[in-house]
Amino acid sequence: MINLARLLLTALIALSTPALASAETVEVKMLNRGEKGSMVFEPDFLALQPGDSVKFIATNKSHNAATIDGMVPDGHPAFKGKINEEIVTFDRSGFYGIKCSPHYGMGMVMLIKVGDVELPQSYRAIEVPARAKPRFEALFAAAAAEVAGK
Repeated sequence: MINLARLLLTALIALSTPALASAETVEVKMLNRGEKGSMVFEPDFLALQPGDSVKFIATNKSHNAATIDGMVPDGHPAFKGKINEEIVTFDRSGFYGIKCSPHYGMGMVMLIKVGDVELPQSYRAIEVPARAKPRFEALFAAAAAEVAGK
């Protein structure tokens, strides 16, 4: 009887422990050339849970990861990673538009969805470089499909 009570207590503790215990770290490569062309993040769309982290890996020199103004959840501070390194933990639900600062004009962007949220319509109105526009349209479509699939 004591062992059963102890087992039940252990199960309750495990179930009530925050999701951080199961947080994941996902690797994203920053590439000069990838499956979708030149200057890309692979993958360029992620669906994460709050507490998950992304390790941005520069496979070639001079890449970084930084938020795009207006493409972060309300109240979330922007970040600008160092060249060739960065691990970012996403604790707040929402969408994050990410760019490689040196290659933003070449369309090097990605989108990260954290939690069960819908893409804010305001993201579509953000001014981005011409080469980033078609990539973001594809990413917005991927986000809508991911939200619809849940």
